[in-house]
Amino acid sequence: MLKKITLLLFSIVCFFTVSSQEIEKLTLNEILELARSQSPDAIMAKHRFRANYWEFRTYVAKYRPSLTLSGTIPSYNRLFEKEFDFSTGQEQYVEKNTNSSSLNLSLSQNIGLTGGSIFMQSGLTRFDILGTDGSSQYISTPVSIGFIQPISGYNSFKWEKKIEPLKYEEAKQDFLNDLEDVHLKGVNLFFNLALAQQNLEISKVNYSNSDTLFRIAQGRYQIGTIAEDELLQMELRFLNAGNDLRKAGIDLQIREFQMRSFLGFNDNIKIELIIPDEIPELEVDVQKAINQANENNPELLFLERQLLEAAMNVAEAKSEKGLNADLFATYGLTQRSDDFSNAYVDPLSQQRVRIGIELPIVDWGLGKGRYKMAQSSQEVVKTTVQQARVDFEQNIFLNVAQFNLQDDQLFSAAKADTIAQKRYEVSKQRFLIGKIDVLDLNVADTEKDVAKREYLSALRNYWTFFYTVRRLTLYDFENDLPVSADFTKLVD
Repeated sequence: MLKKITLLLFSIVCFFTVSSQEIEKLTLNEILELARSQSPDAIMAKHRFRANYWEFRTYVAKYRPSLTLSGTIPSYNRLFEKEFDFSTGQEQYVEKNTNSSSLNLSLSQNIGLTGGSIFMQSGLTRFDILGTDGSSQYISTPVSIGFIQPISGYNSFKWEKKIEPLKYEEAKQDFLNDLEDVHLKGVNLFFNLALAQQNLEISKVNYSNSDTLFRIAQGRYQIGTIAEDELLQMELRFLNAGNDLRKAGIDLQIREFQMRSFLGFNDNIKIELIIPDEIPELEVDVQKAINQANENNPELLFLERQLLEAAMNVAEAKSEKGLNADLFATYGLTQRSDDFSNAYVDPLSQQRVRIGIELPIVDWGLGKGRYKMAQSSQEVVKTTVQQARVDFEQNIFLNVAQFNLQDDQLFSAAKADTIAQKRYEVSKQRFLIGKIDVLDLNVADTEKDVAKREYLSALRNYWTFFYTVRRLTLYDFENDLPVSADFTKLVD
């Protein structure tokens, strides 16, 4: 009696919970479309791509002309400064009261080929001495042209030009890869929830059947057609069915919460799944899958970038252990006047040239050690990348082979499910007329439940391998086209 009351209360709670929720009936494709467009995982993938996009735009901007306006308006100083008086031969502190203002316009351009930069500047400065004997002076630089050029074997611009575009392409493929990860997670959560819903339905049917069969067994025991141990076994089966029903209800609530969280739904939505009953007629060619993976998978771009970065580190370490020099040169015009109107009249030429050098004389092998470490790291990267490429192709081969087996596995599971359901119905009728005992009925019932779960498991395996192959290759074999996205809309 207590068990029946408990189950009745459980059913009432479930009824009122469901009745207060909005029911959404969704297919697998609808779940995946919702996940792709609104799930937190997809939104985070979108923002990761945006960050990578603006990082690439920053790199591109470095190689475009930069026009900068700078100035100081004003710079006021009132202080005492020490000065040497040549007439008296003594030092004395003199009050200084000055103000200056300046404005400069600069145009610069980095040169990727040489690793240097060129620039052109124009500026004007006004210097005022304040006080009773105050005066003003203007210093103009109508134009000044110059360049800065590192003189060494390492050109950071050259390596950036190789690596940064590769990183951006990797970011694009990473975004597509992240969306396929969302699909895989969606498939997993879909079938977790589908199994929970199926288990609840199985538990309800089993509980109802166990209740009916237990009542029949009680009647047959009263007339002496079955032994007490068979009656006890039926009662135990009835009690276990009640426990299974309660556990299935709790598990369903957990799986529903996980799915709602994944899709960004609130608690007012109850999700009911429509299990896919059809699969695409598809067999993936292994070589085509490998070719598409080599072309589309971001892991291979990552491996290529690792090789470039290792080579860059070697080049940088090599340059640091030898002579490093910088050449700086400017040529321009300048003029000075007490009047602004004359500040640009008959300007004089000005030139500046500076060469700075740095050459390690005694560093106790520091530069050589860094260079050798960079070389060793490069060899490690080469070996790692070579092995990773072999493992990558092997992984493609195994997953494609597994996928191509799934349609046969699914067909067998569907047939086994049909047979097991039919066998249970036959066994149930034979038990009712006393042709078989409780043990045979229990075996048929267990096989029925196992077969139904195995069919759902086979469906899960099919779609899991389907989206795994798609993720590895970033290729839609069902529609025979690459996986893509409108990257322009992602950064709007």
